[in-house]
Amino acid sequence: MQSMLRQVLLITGASRGIGAATARLAAARDYAVCLTYRERRDAADALVTEIEQAGGHAIAVQADVADEVQIVQLFETVDRELGRLTALVNNAGVLETQMRVDQMDAARINRVFAANVTGSFVCAREAVKRMSTKYGGAGGAIVNVSSAASRIGSPGEYVDYAASKGAIDTLTIGLAKEVAAEGIRVNAVRPGVIDTEIHASGGEPGRVDRVKGAIPMQRGGLAQEVAQAVLWLLSDEASYTTGALLDVAGGR
Repeated sequence: MQSMLRQVLLITGASRGIGAATARLAAARDYAVCLTYRERRDAADALVTEIEQAGGHAIAVQADVADEVQIVQLFETVDRELGRLTALVNNAGVLETQMRVDQMDAARINRVFAANVTGSFVCAREAVKRMSTKYGGAGGAIVNVSSAASRIGSPGEYVDYAASKGAIDTLTIGLAKEVAAEGIRVNAVRPGVIDTEIHASGGEPGRVDRVKGAIPMQRGGLAQEVAQAVLWLLSDEASYTTGALLDVAGGR
């Protein structure tokens, strides 16, 4: 019955950071939420409990977005447990230790692109098959989480990550045009330096404090500030917005 009353949203990589903030906000706005995690089952389960205790509805599913089979199984789980998908947030992504391009091996680059690019493509494919009027769907919205790194390039840190987000920008623009007449809007948010755990993955937990002086607003952003932009793009308030790349980067 819940799926009849609510929009159904899938957020990949939602056990922490921007994904978790988006899940909380979406649930508070009456979306039924499926949040995925790769390893952090404890954090994902805790978030589901938090959402349920606040009166929302959520499930957590383990899925590695670098694995096509797991993605297909994930969407089938959403179909079965929540009902027909109406919204997707492609948030899952990986960031490896800071290094120059001349130190990167192909295995690292392939890991980054498999999760950040191929995973987003396959999730978008499965979402379109469920949302598109071409397939009998009722429409929907996709928001891809890109990064200001796609514009800046992240020299000396992670050009591979930045390049993967450049691909997400292009996916957003191209897919938006493909499915615009089929009831689906596709947009992206491009967060700047946001205070989340991802910086520790790059080997510098204190990165926000180091770089904030280069940001016009002189501070890092909050995950909730990005989540609010995501929810706007998903909502009917953005009904004439598709193919947009929305910077949430403090002016940088």
